[in-house]
Amino acid sequence: MAGHSQFKNIMHRKGRQDKERSKIFSKLAREITVSAKQGMPDPDHNPRLRAAIIAAKAQSMPKDNIQRAISKATGGDAENIEEVRYEGYGPGGVALIVEALTDNRNRTGGDVRAAFSKFGGALGEPNSVAFMFDRVGVITYPKDKGSDDSMLEAAIEAGANECISGEEEHEFIVSLEDYGAVREALEGKFGEPASAKLEWRPQTMTPVPDEKGEQLIKLLDALDDHDDVQNVFGNYELSEALMAKV
Repeated sequence: MAGHSQFKNIMHRKGRQDKERSKIFSKLAREITVSAKQGMPDPDHNPRLRAAIIAAKAQSMPKDNIQRAISKATGGDAENIEEVRYEGYGPGGVALIVEALTDNRNRTGGDVRAAFSKFGGALGEPNSVAFMFDRVGVITYPKDKGSDDSMLEAAIEAGANECISGEEEHEFIVSLEDYGAVREALEGKFGEPASAKLEWRPQTMTPVPDEKGEQLIKLLDALDDHDDVQNVFGNYELSEALMAKV
């Protein structure tokens, strides 16, 4: 277990500052509705729903919006939304995984494929790049919850794989099998986390030249701006100079 990591957060910008708040709320509401529909509409008995609500609160989503999204899952007008995962390669040969929630698989698939093609990438077959990633749980707490050493100790006690302490937060990495138990243990010790979710983490990183990196950023932005796309993960490593321009 390590107290730090060479990997930066590989989920493409959790919330772009220039993105309209309504679009952020729309994606959060869709995740809440799907979570409530697949399990119980009670967050105390539905881990995924609880995680979705935590994410919504982190974006200051009003309580009324959250409750409306939950109610929508049990109402007669509930949308038939399904989860879809797309995999492919972006500029510079980087591997990308796109998670979406859609009521029209053909529409979303066509849009995602078009974005890959437009910006120098190529959509692949299912599981064409997933083998290069690990599916893990990621639980984060604010920096002021404890010292780096105390949080690392808490990670060991709870059964987490590691604790990555950055400048603003502590990030607990957990195996898929232990995710629920570790989250409950950490909540019992530190209270509700800032976020708790499942992510695709790359096993190795791929450095991207700036020229290809600019194309890659355009592709990531196009995907991130799509209403149906929830998350984009990749194994890319961009230069600090390029990131400073973003």
